[in-house]
Amino acid sequence: MNWAVVLPLLIFLVVIFFVGLWANRKMAEADGFLSDYFLGSREFGGLVLAMTMVATYGSASSFLGGPGAAYTIGFGWVLLAMTQVATGYFVLLILGKKFAIVARRYNAVTLVDFLKERYKSKAVVLISAFSILVFLFSAMAAQWVGGAYLIQSLTGLSYIGALFIFTLSVLVYVTAGGFRAVVITDTLQGVIMFFGTLILLIAVIMAGGGITNIMSELVAINPNLITPFGQDGQLNAAYVSSFWILVGVGVIGLPQIAVRAMSYKDSQAMHRAIIIGTIVVGFIMLGMHLIGVFARPVMPGIEVADQVIPSVALEVLPPWLAGIILAAPLAAIMSTVDSLLILVSSTVVKDVYMNYIKPNASNDTVKKVSFGVTGIIGIIAFVLSISPPELLIFLNLFAFGGLESAFIWPLVLGLYWKFANKHGAIASMITGIGSYIAIHLYNEAYGNLFGVHTVTVPVFLSLAVFVLFSLLFKQEPYEFPANNINK
Repeated sequence: MNWAVVLPLLIFLVVIFFVGLWANRKMAEADGFLSDYFLGSREFGGLVLAMTMVATYGSASSFLGGPGAAYTIGFGWVLLAMTQVATGYFVLLILGKKFAIVARRYNAVTLVDFLKERYKSKAVVLISAFSILVFLFSAMAAQWVGGAYLIQSLTGLSYIGALFIFTLSVLVYVTAGGFRAVVITDTLQGVIMFFGTLILLIAVIMAGGGITNIMSELVAINPNLITPFGQDGQLNAAYVSSFWILVGVGVIGLPQIAVRAMSYKDSQAMHRAIIIGTIVVGFIMLGMHLIGVFARPVMPGIEVADQVIPSVALEVLPPWLAGIILAAPLAAIMSTVDSLLILVSSTVVKDVYMNYIKPNASNDTVKKVSFGVTGIIGIIAFVLSISPPELLIFLNLFAFGGLESAFIWPLVLGLYWKFANKHGAIASMITGIGSYIAIHLYNEAYGNLFGVHTVTVPVFLSLAVFVLFSLLFKQEPYEFPANNINK
């Protein structure tokens, strides 16, 4: 075991542990357990809001898989990845004040809370809960595997040992501290991601003899690596453009991102988060994917995409600094896992247990159930990750797109269209999920339908169905609350 690499990671995990204990003490002082455990009492400022959105969105794919794809495909993948720059801007601009106002009016602490009160439909709640449990549970368990593999590659531990350390680290601070622990650690992890990206990018450029030399070597390897079309021309304009839906506008429909728009304390915090979040996401996505491309001539012959960033960091940096920098992908994985864990837990406790099983549960009972459910979900994810089934990996590939297809229009039109109703929401969610799965299977067998990403057609279909059914089964127009929020 290379202790010079491992020691910074251990220090990072210890800090995360103490954040969980601190958040647990803060939660004991809060007025309402549910609001604090699942939403941090809605008191986060601009920097924290921006960083928790960045950290939640920046997952293993951003720090391991994405740079690995850029290593293979070239600058075309960097261009595709940069469609993510406006993610935080879209979420906070479109949801913004109105979502926070309505969430406070309903005392909503989850996205499903909002949908329940907006549409007054048990079917909407159950479809929403089912979608979150199926899609996000699989995505979370797959991230669990990625975290274990990263710890294994850096420490030399067995896979099971690395998986146990990762599971224990996440469960301790999430179960103990809830949403507050998640967003505070997300802030720390976002800072690590930012500076880790900066240092590693500089180191790779220096190791490659400067950008001019790196570009010359890329051209010598394959001239297509410096074009927008990929190393064998597989990236067409329609496919790249469709990523504006998957990782741009469509991110509004991801429950783990949308819930962040409930948690800020005032308008100033939201405006500051839009600026900070856009800058940080832009820099991290550009930096990490450029590292992937620039690593091609520095370390040719890396065959496994997920090994590009760890391999390059260990090659171009001193061991102690590599350990600090490699806390960035670990932070990215942990920050995504903790957000998914608390979201799945809130779905079980708040949206199912308290709505339909025990609506009059006492505060102590809710607290015990919340702690217990969070721990049990983490343990189940651990067990599934020991030998993940193929179905789990298959579901993870389309989890985010499936959630976007299900939630984007019930959320956005529910906020802005007074004639949106439960009939449109139910039809839209069923159409979005069903068409997404069907088109995904078609694409796997025959290639991309219309040359665009799988999510594109379902998003437009679910919009058309939502409007059609809302107008066919027209109800009294919904009265929106006044657009005014300062605290």
